[in-house]
Amino acid sequence: MYDLIIIGGGPSGASAGRTAGKRGLLTLLLEKEKFPRYKPCGGALSSYGLSCLDFELPESVIERNISKVRVHFRGHFVEGMKETNLAILISRSVFDNFLLEKARKTGIEVHTGEKVLDCIEKEDHVEVKTTDNTYLGRFVLIAEGSGGTLKYKVRSRDKRTEYGLGLVSEIPGDNELISNRFPSTINIHFGIAQGGYGWIFPHAEYYSAGIMGTAQYLENPKKVLLDFLQENSLSSNFPIRSHIIPTGGIKRKIISSRLLLSGDAAGFVDAFSGEGISYAIRSGQLAAETVADLIMYSLKLSNLKAYESGCRQEFGNYLVSSLKLKKIMHSFPEISFKIAVGNKEILDKYLDEVITNRNYRDYVRWLLLNFCLADPISKIKSLTFEGIDKK
Repeated sequence: MYDLIIIGGGPSGASAGRTAGKRGLLTLLLEKEKFPRYKPCGGALSSYGLSCLDFELPESVIERNISKVRVHFRGHFVEGMKETNLAILISRSVFDNFLLEKARKTGIEVHTGEKVLDCIEKEDHVEVKTTDNTYLGRFVLIAEGSGGTLKYKVRSRDKRTEYGLGLVSEIPGDNELISNRFPSTINIHFGIAQGGYGWIFPHAEYYSAGIMGTAQYLENPKKVLLDFLQENSLSSNFPIRSHIIPTGGIKRKIISSRLLLSGDAAGFVDAFSGEGISYAIRSGQLAAETVADLIMYSLKLSNLKAYESGCRQEFGNYLVSSLKLKKIMHSFPEISFKIAVGNKEILDKYLDEVITNRNYRDYVRWLLLNFCLADPISKIKSLTFEGIDKK
């Protein structure tokens, strides 16, 4: 009988495993893939995500430090820069494998190449069936990412308006040329896909270029990406991979009596930027901490709700505000993004409030007060937080 069984070895599962191991829980982590494995992702880790780790990342894991962002819309762009790093770029295969090894070193049991087929809640434990065996655990954390189906043991399926589709291609290039073209800079292109954007990230020896948009409106995502690559003089001769991106800030059920969800499985993603690695790491840690407290202090099952409140206090309100910003900007894209790239203060304030100080709510209020109430967009002067919530 394990104290905790973790399903998924990505950033959320590995972070939960490391925390559980350090807290002394008898823990089993099950991952369907053999690591290292490829993961479709832009590979940007925010400064907040870095701060969640209890160890330093070695230079071999960091492909590039990012201090500048360039935002494009309809042939115009604006640049913002910070003296400190806004983010780092990593290869998910290298980064995820490193996190999993950090978890393994705490003494937890790790099985890769073993797929979980089902998990069944009993009165005093959970039965987990895999391709190889059946295991018993007091609690199970489902950290399988956005593509799995076990999360529906806890919550309902998202509507097509509640998740996005992402497509990414990794295009090899000379490292010096990449550095000269995008010196410590990530490029974000709005107006590419409804409810999302296109991106170009300058990794080591390759560009990560992709698009994301709301699933309901992205009818031909491959064509959108191919057009985007052509417009930016990038080759379309390399593999294109897709993934699902849940929209964060939506209220979802994340616990049942003995099951917990974390990371993408729980829908913990910044709705506006699409960034999810940070919240995967932190939610995994919070889930393991909650289970450790329940077991070590013999608390009632109802105390599992502490996980919900912990996520809400740590980043939940932040994600709700990210959804408000997404609704504001994408409800009036021609007006909103035209103003955004024409006024550097909007980007500078975003970097200060959202990226550096993690204060989405104040930024959204500032945006409404300073820009959404001014001409030429008087038609949205009636927007309030309550109005955005209803929308």
